Amino acid sequence: MTVHRIIELIAPSGYPHDAEVLHRALHRLHTQGHRIEGVEATKRRYQRFAGTDGERAADLNRLADPSRALPDIVLAVRGGYGAVRILHGLDYEGLQRRLTDQPVALVGHSDFTAVQLALLARAGVKTFGGPMLMSDFGAEDLSEFTMQHFWSALTRPTMTVTSNVPQAQSTDVTGMLWGGNLAVVTSLIGTPYMPPVQGGILFLEDVNEQPFRLERMLYQLHLSGILAQQQALVLGDFSGGKPYEYDNGYDLHAMIEQVRSVIGIPVITGLQFGHIPNMLTLPVGADAHLVANAHGFKLSLSGYPTLA
Repeated sequence: MTVHRIIELIAPSGYPHDAEVLHRALHRLHTQGHRIEGVEATKRRYQRFAGTDGERAADLNRLADPSRALPDIVLAVRGGYGAVRILHGLDYEGLQRRLTDQPVALVGHSDFTAVQLALLARAGVKTFGGPMLMSDFGAEDLSEFTMQHFWSALTRPTMTVTSNVPQAQSTDVTGMLWGGNLAVVTSLIGTPYMPPVQGGILFLEDVNEQPFRLERMLYQLHLSGILAQQQALVLGDFSGGKPYEYDNGYDLHAMIEQVRSVIGIPVITGLQFGHIPNMLTLPVGADAHLVANAHGFKLSLSGYPTLA
């Protein structure tokens, strides 16, 4: 039986630039019987952003209004850039009062990481790293894997992610799962919007970044002391960084081995998360248990919001 949900769109970053993709995404959700609110957010334009900073912050702050019924799902339209510009304008106290322990799922990835980590740091609100309206629901070929895992993650109180990618280090750790896009996570270092997670399991992904740029950002997390405070680093997808001839054999694998040699915590690879068609939905702020060995890894998750 299909459950029809109320899905509220928010656009904290870029605007949807492809009308065909937008129409396809909205049509799919309507056809499935869901009620879509906040469509006006897809129509705003201000420079490269989906509206002014105030308009984009208001999308989220509306969730703090006790006179409005909460939606089931709050779905980011797309990423890009711009979320960091609205972090200072969010009503963290109001959002904390309204969203804590409520069956509401805030979902997105990429630039949305800034909002997710700010909500975790300032309000203790748990969200989901997962598909977005344009890139995923609007994909020409809808990923059955992405959709199945999305609905499963949002409706079940526990989930287990497994991988058969062999791991170089055996690991058995427990901690808070947190993270998202590497460039965005790194940009929050030293700000009030970086969650002060101790003993966590940090997951990271990025797209169109050269291995040396990825290494530089990971070194920033390392040298700032953040990685040493974690139980493990779990790496997702890092596609799009084309090698240069100058790299002379220095590739993604070489970068990972270098990072592994200096950070002092286990580095796990092969997490199916990032700017990829078939992606997992992961609860940011959940309780996590990670077991990894030469046969792969298992990530067990609990303690996150689920839809009624």
